[in-house]
Amino acid sequence: MTSKIIYNGSLRTTATHLQSGTTIETDAPKDNHGLGEKFSPTDLVATALGSCMLSIMGIASRTHEINMEGTECTIEKIMAADPRRIGEIVVGVYMKGQEEFSDKQRKILEHAAVTCPVFLSLHPDLKKTIHFHW
Repeated sequence: MTSKIIYNGSLRTTATHLQSGTTIETDAPKDNHGLGEKFSPTDLVATALGSCMLSIMGIASRTHEINMEGTECTIEKIMAADPRRIGEIVVGVYMKGQEEFSDKQRKILEHAAVTCPVFLSLHPDLKKTIHFHW
């Protein structure tokens, strides 16, 4: 088992990662009857994409001796209706770590990002817009 999730009432949950014991609380967003005071479940899906991209890029950077420490990622989740779902995730990847990245290094890191497990697990109809800022 990966996690255990408890419904706390008031459209909030607490998820516990069973291996580490760390927790994440969620709240329904304001536009869906919640308070919007914590990550919503769909926020976590979108955020997982950015975290996974950076992690897989990190593995590639180790393998190819590329410094990307301090690289940042921004996430914009755009909801769609009928049915309510994530329609688009816009990812901004702001590369840091070294002054310059060669064309080869850029290709390696960009390929790693868009072949991460979360990217490949998301439905093909979900628009994923990725902007790399070198």
